[in-house]
Amino acid sequence: MMCAHVDNSIGFEFPMTTSDEVALSQYMRQVRHEVDELLANVATYGEGCPRVLEDAIRHILLAPGKRLRPMLVLMASDACGHRSNVSLASACAVEMIHTYSLIHDDLPAMDDDELRRGLPTVHVAYGEANAILAGDALLAQAFEVIARCDASPEKVVRCIRELTEAAGPCQLVGGQVDDLQAENSVGNVEQLQRIHERKTGAMFRVALRLGGIAAGGEDEQITRLDTYGRHLGLAFQIVDDLLDEQGDTEQLGKQTGKDTEHGKLTYPALMGVEGSRDLAADLIRQACQQLDIFGETAEPLRQLAYFVLERNN
Repeated sequence: MMCAHVDNSIGFEFPMTTSDEVALSQYMRQVRHEVDELLANVATYGEGCPRVLEDAIRHILLAPGKRLRPMLVLMASDACGHRSNVSLASACAVEMIHTYSLIHDDLPAMDDDELRRGLPTVHVAYGEANAILAGDALLAQAFEVIARCDASPEKVVRCIRELTEAAGPCQLVGGQVDDLQAENSVGNVEQLQRIHERKTGAMFRVALRLGGIAAGGEDEQITRLDTYGRHLGLAFQIVDDLLDEQGDTEQLGKQTGKDTEHGKLTYPALMGVEGSRDLAADLIRQACQQLDIFGETAEPLRQLAYFVLERNN
């Protein structure tokens, strides 16, 4: 029987049974293990790659993380019927692009963070120049990973096209620029949503689209996965804003209070804590409604949506 309970530091209620939680935990642990092994293999370089560059890349890429975006790729493939070589390659690629964006976001010229995934940020450990270059290398290698996978040229090209658009100037990068420009401004919720639909949401959406494409999903399935990702990405960002204000640095593995320090637009600042919680919960409900057409194969995606609400890191 489904039950509602509170299990975190920011006070959400979510409908998951104990067996749901155990199943999701086991699923996530297995996916993290698979992705970590793949990333360790692709981040092993031969002659020509300077040792300091390899060390800087592996420092953050292989650090303990949620692996949420690669998990979305594989869950979307499972929802559409099966995983493929493209699913696994795409899972690696989205995590590499996500990691590159974290390395660059942490730089003094942007968010100026000193802690990431419980470790010193790359520019703190290896210097700013090496941090910039490590991010550059990961961005380039992400596309190489997909290009080299054993799949039809048509599927490979489609996945690369999807990923380049999501990581480019109108999505991930453009959202980051607007986020920086909005610092210390009055702003409004609509402006904030436009920023995070690109800065955060673009990589959620493309992860799910890639998973559907890799599994040969139908157009309606991919559209539903995309909409699920849009709602999930915004909910994730709202929870992120709440954790920055109310979370614990040790649990998060990064500094808290940075948004206020930098004068960033956040959901709690614009809507208050309770309003932000309500919006996040509503977005998760809307996300899960998109999964009805998949039936039981999308159960991990449903459970993951509630995990996003209850996470404490």
